[in-house]
Amino acid sequence: MPARKMRVEVYDEEGNRYTITFEGRVTREKALGILDIVELLGGMPSVQPAWKQPEDLPKIEKVRLIVERKFPLVWFSAKDLKEVYEGETGEPISLSTASTYLSRLADRGLLMKVRSSNRVKYRLMPTTTIQREIKR
Repeated sequence: MPARKMRVEVYDEEGNRYTITFEGRVTREKALGILDIVELLGGMPSVQPAWKQPEDLPKIEKVRLIVERKFPLVWFSAKDLKEVYEGETGEPISLSTASTYLSRLADRGLLMKVRSSNRVKYRLMPTTTIQREIKR
């Protein structure tokens, strides 16, 4: 079994962010143990902290939010992201920047990446569903 990576981010009521990362053989028991730690930290408030407006976020975080919101179950390309990003934020983003951010998110384990000749497609990792549920 190849090594896997699981990351959980939790925000408390004061806006503090806790990031728990586990690398190795992820089993059901270990994942439940991490979720127990999240519960001990007080879980997740039902809304995002009001102090952080979308325009205050770094571009990579905006990209991550757009991917989670607009491409939760489908394969997409950097070009697809570029079009949606510019439409959603009203900010320009170059294709190379979009591609770089998607590659970084794939390296962090948030996205799956598939190459076929000169085309690269991305998709949200199924395990990311746990992270998004905890964030809500």
